[in-house]
Amino acid sequence: MVEENSNMMLGTGDKPTTLRWILLAIQHVCAMFGATILVPIVVNTTAGADILSIPVALVSSGIGTIIYLICTRNRSPVYLGSSFAFIAPMVAGYAIGGTGSVFTALMIVGIVYVIISMIIRMTGPGWINRLLPPVVVGPMIMVIGLSLAPTAISSIGLDMATVPWQNLVIAFVAFLVTALVAVRGKGILQVIPFLVGIIAGYIVAAALGMVDFAPALAANVVEVPKFYLPFMNYNLNFAAVLTIVPIALVTMVEHVGDHKVLSEIIGRDLIEDPGLQRTLLGDGLATFIAAVLGGPANTTYGENTSVVGMTRVASTYVIGLAAVIAIIFAFSGHLTALLTAIPGPVLGGISVLLYGFISVNGLKILIHNQVDFTNNKNVVVAATMLVLGLGGAALSLVYGDLSISISGMSLAAIIGVILNLCVPEEKHE
Repeated sequence: MVEENSNMMLGTGDKPTTLRWILLAIQHVCAMFGATILVPIVVNTTAGADILSIPVALVSSGIGTIIYLICTRNRSPVYLGSSFAFIAPMVAGYAIGGTGSVFTALMIVGIVYVIISMIIRMTGPGWINRLLPPVVVGPMIMVIGLSLAPTAISSIGLDMATVPWQNLVIAFVAFLVTALVAVRGKGILQVIPFLVGIIAGYIVAAALGMVDFAPALAANVVEVPKFYLPFMNYNLNFAAVLTIVPIALVTMVEHVGDHKVLSEIIGRDLIEDPGLQRTLLGDGLATFIAAVLGGPANTTYGENTSVVGMTRVASTYVIGLAAVIAIIFAFSGHLTALLTAIPGPVLGGISVLLYGFISVNGLKILIHNQVDFTNNKNVVVAATMLVLGLGGAALSLVYGDLSISISGMSLAAIIGVILNLCVPEEKHE
């Protein structure tokens, strides 16, 4: 039996004590921490510019989770963290219209979520499965992971004629530790393999003299995150809207899937109570506020769902406390400096697995749902999406002074939805 807090239907165990609350919350922070900080690090490394900030990502994650808990009336123990699905689109959006265009598009992603939640409130959620069947969602997720593969190779240095041996050692340790923890880890280690891999790689890099600790030593104990606010740091720029916003289709399906898994764990259907309209509203508002602050889009974290399953405690009080701790961490100058100093080979080593995991998740969706690839319609949809998404396809729409571009996985997502709706079913003799 999963223990829930007293304001939830299935509360049968004792309410967690203060110490137990803190320990459980720390477990949730550990589960979300590695992935949440990795998004800004990877985006900045890939783009070669400071688009996102680690402290702002942590603040966005914490505030977003609190917003979600409020919207769901404290009925759903879900943690929101930085979304990996938007990494490549954010990099592409930055190339198109700069940092302002990235955050403008992410705000619209949040608005799209809110609009969809309103539609679901009026019509029900059944149309989502018809619009986004597994044959569309699976290839979308595969493209997200595979399109990031060159970044992992570049971070290690395997794209150079001569690779420094230190890079290979560091990347190999980070990769191996991450893989071993993912396969053999138990308890909380099982859901934080990437965080453990980062720490192991970081230690080896420091031992080889490849980490500069001077910024960490010079940092202040408390530092206010550098928020990037609209109309203060930039004006709204809609150039990257079509490059970034379509990825909301992927994260919306991810949102539904995570809530279904958590529903099975706690024995209560979250799609019905508090309802998909409320959970999507919370996710959308969280992403909108994150973008307003200059943070990455938020999404539901399967890692924290796993923590609920392991600890057998589904307390929203614990989730809320974890959100507060994440916000507090964001104001630590020393922590921020240490995270910023993570060497490229460490990121490259764990990214080989990370991007592969993302891609394989798309494949698992196809297998789990038994998508029939003897049906040529399914072949047409999936094949077209993979080629467009991985081939660098791009379109630009120009109207007067307004120029909007759509490329890569966003183009693949849109074409995939259209093909699935328009291509007739195969007829058999």
